Amino acid sequence: MEEGDTRWEDLRKEARKIEGDLDVKLSSYAKLGGMLAHGDIGSSEDTLGGDVSWKSMEMEIESLLERLLDVNDAMSRSVAAATSTTSVTQKLARHRDILHEFTQEFKRTRGNISSMREHAELLTSVRNDISEYKASGSSSPGSSLLRERGAIHGNIAQIEDVINQAQATKGALAAQRTAFSEIQSKVKQLGDRFPVIRGLLGAIKRKRSKDTLILSAVIAACALFLILYWLAK
Repeated sequence: MEEGDTRWEDLRKEARKIEGDLDVKLSSYAKLGGMLAHGDIGSSEDTLGGDVSWKSMEMEIESLLERLLDVNDAMSRSVAAATSTTSVTQKLARHRDILHEFTQEFKRTRGNISSMREHAELLTSVRNDISEYKASGSSSPGSSLLRERGAIHGNIAQIEDVINQAQATKGALAAQRTAFSEIQSKVKQLGDRFPVIRGLLGAIKRKRSKDTLILSAVIAACALFLILYWLAK
């Protein structure tokens, strides 16, 4: 039992160390994203050491996440092999939550940085084309090409806005569908629990069907009367 406790504490100590390293690395990584967003970093050489340092930071974070996953798995095996208490189980769950939070934060920041770098590279390409055009004194075809590239860049931004709006709308519709499903389920539960309510719902449904039949008969009679009247003229 003491050997299992020692193993558990050693693993927790290692997990906390990796979590601390990840916190520092992710903060630096997010700072890089913020600098990109404000245009403080170039596309090839930046204040954090260029593309090599940027990719190196990504690889370090991925390696730390893999190590933390391995440690969490080892902690799970240690808990399963020993008689665990509620406190130990809660601590293990907390370490898993931290790993999940770090993983999601890394994916979100990496996606943002990738998108901002693509925009920065596109803008740099346009600026270079403009500079080359001014330096060479080219004729109107080059100017038209630059205008077209600028228009394409503007369209890309508009498309991204539309996609974001569509995703937001999709999320809202999904939430409404979930709410309607919950309401329908609750109404069904009430009907099953209270026969009177179920009978009332059934009566409403039958009355609606009866009203629909009557309305259809009236419309058919009116149509028939109009046809007969037209034929008799």
